[in-house]
This record gives sequence, structure tokens and C-alpha cells, in this order.
Amino acid sequence: MKTKTSKANTNAEKQRRYRDRQKALGHKQVRGYVSPQAMSCYEEIRHKTQWTDNEVLSNALRITYAAYRCGQIKLLNEWLKDHNR
Repeated sequence: MKTKTSKANTNAEKQRRYRDRQKALGHKQVRGYVSPQAMSCYEEIRHKTQWTDNEVLSNALRITYAAYRCGQIKLLNEWLKDHNR
């Protein structure tokens, strides 16, 4: 049976390997790992709106929730596809 310390070390090692894989793929951690294309969209939003990281996340969640509540998720997804986002 493994001790708590070895299990914690195992989980930490798994997390480290995951972070290394994401970095190797060119993903950058913002509030999770994002692709280079997503990072360029994120930077474009921050530049145009002058929002902080917290404001970008909060407003993105609000927009997504509002689209969900109004039954407009399909419309939002179509706009993203049409604009190659």
C-alpha cells in the first residue's frame, strides 16, 4: 500500500509531465493551456478592450451563459467558425 507522501509525489509528477507536454505543444498557460491560435485571439481581445485577465474571463463566461440562456449557442459557434476563431 502506498503512503500519502508517495501518492502526493506521484500526482505532482503527473502534473509536471502534463505541464511539460503542454509547453512542448506550444501551448501557454493563461488560466489553463491554450493553443497559439487561441492565445492570439486572447491578446486581440485584451488589446481591443483594455480588459484585465480577470475581466476577459468574467465577460467571456457572461457572454457564453447569456448565449446559453437565450438558446443562441449555435449562433455563437457559427460566428466563431465564420470568423475562423
